[in-house]
Amino acid sequence: MKLDQEHKALIFTIAGFAVYLLLREYFAPIKEQLDKITQNGLANYILTYAILGTPIYIGAYIINPKLSIIRNLGLYHNPIKPFMIALLFSMPMFLGGFAFFKLNGDFSVPNLIAGSIVIGIVEELFFRGFLFGQLFKYTRLGFISSIVLGAIVFACGHLYQSHDTVELIGIFSITFMGAVLFAWLFVEWNYNLWIPIFLHALMNLSWHVFEMDPTALGGVLPNVFRGLTISLAIVFTIMYKRRRKLDLIITKNKLLRKTI
Repeated sequence: MKLDQEHKALIFTIAGFAVYLLLREYFAPIKEQLDKITQNGLANYILTYAILGTPIYIGAYIINPKLSIIRNLGLYHNPIKPFMIALLFSMPMFLGGFAFFKLNGDFSVPNLIAGSIVIGIVEELFFRGFLFGQLFKYTRLGFISSIVLGAIVFACGHLYQSHDTVELIGIFSITFMGAVLFAWLFVEWNYNLWIPIFLHALMNLSWHVFEMDPTALGGVLPNVFRGLTISLAIVFTIMYKRRRKLDLIITKNKLLRKTI
């Protein structure tokens, strides 16, 4: 039986991501084997994620073989302009960190790259470009319907940082809302994944460079600057599209279910 586009997207998106989650359990053993070969921790960290992403790449190709995998996942845009835009969005966090927090002296450059840049790329590519993007682009699921599964998985992946119930709820809420923001930016910037990739990476970078908080939750002051960054990203995106007479893609009639 030949599957139509919607059913193919549903099946291979969920299956591809499920296989990735299963393979992710073998992250440490794979990296350990690579470390024995090259002795380069950062390169092997990146390569391990590249290997684990194989079901993601295969799924993206199967869902729409007419597009290259890079185009389907939103990476075909020139990254220079997205970087400048994301840098503007993240300025409140960097300026606030510089003004009110000490530099974090307890990090290495490889760990900083791995914990900010690499994780930003991996999480946005796998969660937004694939899990959310394929469902939203190719099915009748609306924005909320397409994002809820990935946002929950994304948020749950950060719960190890919590030490009590209140902190657990706070971290879940913060990371869940972050997943929603990155997905919204991805869509509204014409499925340009570089926007959320760079913003995610820069927000992580500011969190690591300055002694804001050891967890994703943060205190009052760090969240003020994070809130300013989020607000700036949303307002700038809306104003940018209005000035160019471009309609917002995410509207109330596309929140739960849409017509394609």
